[in-house]
Amino acid sequence: MGQPVRDYLLTLCVTAAVTYLLTGPVRKFAVAVGAMTAIRSRDVHREPTPRLGGVAMFIGLCAGLLVADNLHNLNGVFAQSNEPRALLSGAALIWLIGVLDDKFEIDALIKLGAQMIAAGVMVMQGLTILWLPVPGVGTVSLTQWQSTLLTVAVVVITINAVNFVDGLDGLAAGVVCIAAAAFFLHAYHLWYGYGIEAAAPATLFAAILMGMCLGFLPHNMSPARIFMGDSGSMLIGLVLAAGPISVTGQVDPDTLKLFEGGTRGATHAALPVFIPLLLPLTIIAIPLADLLLAVVRRAWNGQSPFAADRGHLHHRLLDIGHSKTRAVLIMYFWSALIAFGVVLYSVMYSTQGSNWVLPVLVGLSAVGLVLLLLPRFKPRAPRWAESFVPPRYRRRRRRGHGEEAEAGGGAEEAAGGLPFAEGGADAGAGPEAAAVPAGVNGATALGARSRFTDRGKAGSAR
Repeated sequence: MGQPVRDYLLTLCVTAAVTYLLTGPVRKFAVAVGAMTAIRSRDVHREPTPRLGGVAMFIGLCAGLLVADNLHNLNGVFAQSNEPRALLSGAALIWLIGVLDDKFEIDALIKLGAQMIAAGVMVMQGLTILWLPVPGVGTVSLTQWQSTLLTVAVVVITINAVNFVDGLDGLAAGVVCIAAAAFFLHAYHLWYGYGIEAAAPATLFAAILMGMCLGFLPHNMSPARIFMGDSGSMLIGLVLAAGPISVTGQVDPDTLKLFEGGTRGATHAALPVFIPLLLPLTIIAIPLADLLLAVVRRAWNGQSPFAADRGHLHHRLLDIGHSKTRAVLIMYFWSALIAFGVVLYSVMYSTQGSNWVLPVLVGLSAVGLVLLLLPRFKPRAPRWAESFVPPRYRRRRRRGHGEEAEAGGGAEEAAGGLPFAEGGADAGAGPEAAAVPAGVNGATALGARSRFTDRGKAGSAR
């Protein structure tokens, strides 16, 4: 069977096109039925925005699976494995719960139970972790209960990690798309690099997930015209978890010929066996860190882990002075660095050519830290370059009686020192900003956050 690069690309494009074209009508439907995200004290958006974006994403998922089933190089996945049907069954259940939540705001514990049931449905149809490769021991077979509990835990943790990170325009869809792209490269390398056909379903799931996110992102980037809601965030979280669940334990050490070439050669060749244990954590490293920090923070403050607050990573980036767009791009950068870094290291390490990978990753991490702390430094451009940079980087000039003002940018200092984003400023600006009219969906609106009450449900990402 030839390498189905074009078939994967076609599946991705069809999924993205269906999602993109349906998101507009879904937005109008959400407005008509009143599925709107109310403004709460922890939110960044400044105007009620329709959700239910997960409806278009779910139809895109169905379209991608349908197209793949009719392609010569991909229909073997459906003939040899029941995992695509298991994914569709679990996705349909979690999507339905998400749609009801977007409209009626279901309790957080009920959603948690629904997530467990959706994971159980996938387990019953064969999408489960059957073996675990343990370093120094080999492949360990799991009992039915161990397999079920581990699979349910992976699904629930991934779903809630994605849900927690869904707090800024385009953030969750972009981070998941980056994670899916990294996992696609890993699964594809297992399939065609080592001839492991068991990695075929995971490769297909990653390609379809990329299409779902890419099709939705143009509608969700700042200023967002629609939110994915829990119907979308829980859906892409479940699909993201399905890939690692499918491929973990499916790599046969004998297939990789681990014991050829001495001990060092065996160590290099064995890395693809163990990387599926690490990759699920690395591809959602940013959402998972946000989830763990939120649970610890709320428990430390005596709150329920499901109690909503304004202490997520993207909120902290806004608090130190980043614009909404820059905060999203920074989280994109770190997600890509961690996910692609691990995949690249695994591929290069298995071929004994990874000496340059670690220094490159360290250098990029240093760049990321500089970007992360950039608002603390407030650099100023020289006089001759002031006309080429934004007002916030220009030097102060005196205007009569020793009064100072920023050249062309005094409003920034009045707004609390936060740099302006493209088309507006970050939420929570000073009182002078209250007179500025709202733009599209409130993305350019300014105003004091305290005038909004927290009317949202517990555990919601927005």
